Amino acid sequence: MKHTAFYLGLFLSLGLLAGCASDKDQEPATAEELYNQAYEKLEQTSYKKAAEDFEKVEMEHPYSKWAVKAKLMAAYSFYKAKDYDSAIIALDRFIKFHPGNQDIAYAYYLKALCYYDQIKPVSKDQGNTQKALECLQQVVMRFPDSEYAKDAKLKIVLAQDHLAGHEMEVGRYYLSQDNYLSALNRFSTVVNYYQTTSQIEEALYRQVEIYTIIGLPDEAKTAARVLEYNYPQSPWTAKAAKLIAKS
Repeated sequence: MKHTAFYLGLFLSLGLLAGCASDKDQEPATAEELYNQAYEKLEQTSYKKAAEDFEKVEMEHPYSKWAVKAKLMAAYSFYKAKDYDSAIIALDRFIKFHPGNQDIAYAYYLKALCYYDQIKPVSKDQGNTQKALECLQQVVMRFPDSEYAKDAKLKIVLAQDHLAGHEMEVGRYYLSQDNYLSALNRFSTVVNYYQTTSQIEEALYRQVEIYTIIGLPDEAKTAARVLEYNYPQSPWTAKAAKLIAKS
């Protein structure tokens, strides 16, 4: 890689207004040259080094047209290196200082991906899932006609299902510990906020189950009716009907 040249053999003396450089010295790399060098490293999958070099474009040529491009490319390079924290910081700067840029929709989308790619299994903390959901929703809301909105909508569905799955996982644990009210709270969260996810049928059944256990037959019947109306062919509906018949 070409580094910014240092003028070797340059001597300064008192009152000297200009330095003398050897004819062999190289001129500093232009912004375009630095950008292309960084892009070559990106293509070679040297993502960390590419990110550093893209950042150098902005540092050494902050007012060039390449500096803005380099900001976003540095973020992308950090993302490819799985350095999500650095990518998010770079994207936040890009979004703050270039809100009208032609690539702003992609910046929002890439930030969402940084969180989405860090989603953990449903048994773990879902902080990144929630952040991914919020960022994906921003993409759809701010840029509904962009090429990224369609994929963002698909990922929103998956993120919501993941959050619902976490609630179900915790709810089942509480139920196994006979902590019925805590379990009911988790299952009700799914019923109230994640109605379009794949977890909703079981969540309604669990409501029926817990209401039956704690002696609230009217509430159990209401949950069973909702389950039967919306999912008449579900195996959870059949199980709920048996519970109601026994109560």
